[in-house]
Amino acid sequence: MTRFAPVYRVLGIILMFFAATIAVPMIVSHLSQDGATTAFDEALLLTLLGGAFLAYRYRYEKRNFTVRDGFLLVVLVWTVLPAFAALPFMLHLGMSHTDAYFEAVSGLTATGATVMSGLDGLPVSINLWRHLMMWFGGMGLIVLAVAILPMLGIGGRQMLKAEIPGPMKDAKLTPRIAETAKGLWLVYIGITVACILAYRWAGMSWFDAVCHTFSTVSLGGFSTHDASFAYFNSTTVEWVCVVFMLFSGINYATHFVAFSGRSLRSYLRDAEAVWFVGVLVVSIFVISNYIWKEGAFADINEAFRHTVFNVISVATTTGYSTVDYGQWPMFAALWMLFLCSFSTSAGSTGGGIKMMRALLLYKQVYRELVRAMHPAVVFHVRLGGQQAPQSVLFAVLAFGFVYMVSIVSLTLIMAFTGLDIVTAFSAVVASINNTGPGLGLVGPASTFAPLEDFQTWLCIFAMLLGRLEIFTLLVVLTPAFWRQ
Repeated sequence: MTRFAPVYRVLGIILMFFAATIAVPMIVSHLSQDGATTAFDEALLLTLLGGAFLAYRYRYEKRNFTVRDGFLLVVLVWTVLPAFAALPFMLHLGMSHTDAYFEAVSGLTATGATVMSGLDGLPVSINLWRHLMMWFGGMGLIVLAVAILPMLGIGGRQMLKAEIPGPMKDAKLTPRIAETAKGLWLVYIGITVACILAYRWAGMSWFDAVCHTFSTVSLGGFSTHDASFAYFNSTTVEWVCVVFMLFSGINYATHFVAFSGRSLRSYLRDAEAVWFVGVLVVSIFVISNYIWKEGAFADINEAFRHTVFNVISVATTTGYSTVDYGQWPMFAALWMLFLCSFSTSAGSTGGGIKMMRALLLYKQVYRELVRAMHPAVVFHVRLGGQQAPQSVLFAVLAFGFVYMVSIVSLTLIMAFTGLDIVTAFSAVVASINNTGPGLGLVGPASTFAPLEDFQTWLCIFAMLLGRLEIFTLLVVLTPAFWRQ
């Protein structure tokens, strides 16, 4: 449709920038001579040509973006870019289009689910590419584009509103949207550098430190080893990871304000951050004692160590593991899946419905209970000392309803295809919350490889649905969106 020509032009520009990121593993492949050089050469060329074609074909379409344009561009970026990101997997590893696209979507959406095994023996450039995708996808390629597009004469506010959840939609951290995006990326890069140095200090090699940093700060969960963090068997490495997972689970706007104001008070004033830490502390205490008493570990200290790491990993939608927690009592595993649905803050790199929506839902339910007992009472829902507008409450209620309907519907379809209910439910929850491993056939000790192609595509849809905050994708899929 020609009315979306400006969107296609910008998509072409973004594709050309994306081609530049493929150059990083390509150079590494050339230097290390790991055998994947040709695959990256061809992938870069095809991506560059695809972007150049769109940018040239629609080069004269430069009108300002509408809200509808912003939604379409966001969806196109997160569906088209994985097709090009999957090329090295197809060209070098011989993966099917379905599996390669799944791996690329999982990387760019910072989900961390994988169909690959034998990670320890992969070419270094392939492993680097998997993690680099996560790093770019963690904060969102759209935010990066928003910092660049104003220089090209294209307004980016509609894109930011379509992409970023929670309070960052309306709060202007700096006067200009490009400055906001740049500020967030500076914080993101700063945390990345600190994490690399911390991992190296803890004993990782430089390559492992870089790769695991990319998947830690993005809360993605890819690893260069099949055994994930159990490979290192180091409490020091695990605690470094825990610190940075917690840091990345907090709103990056809060980090931005704290760093720019050189004050830690921003964290105490952030209701989401306080609840985020509080929920995790309570969960760790309950689960560690429960699995110890149930005999999962003979030593309470060992139970606490693995509970801290794995609970925080799943709750922050990272997906690392040090043990197969799928073998823990089912109560513990289900609680962890429940945590990944809401624990992280809006504006973080985590998935799920976000803590802000969970708090508003809880407060709204409590208000209705109070009003049922006292019909005349005036009870306002507040969060962080501010009254939540009715429009926000209605939006949160609608989001919660669609979120639950999506999980139930996709689980039923997965079960209809023949999967057992534990695998079907956990695969959907882990995908839509961008967590990674589920339970059953797709547990932390396994991969998503046992799934059939149709089941894999359902998980791909769930990952995109979760990464795009559900409504962004559903809006584009409605017939009304395409009407004049």
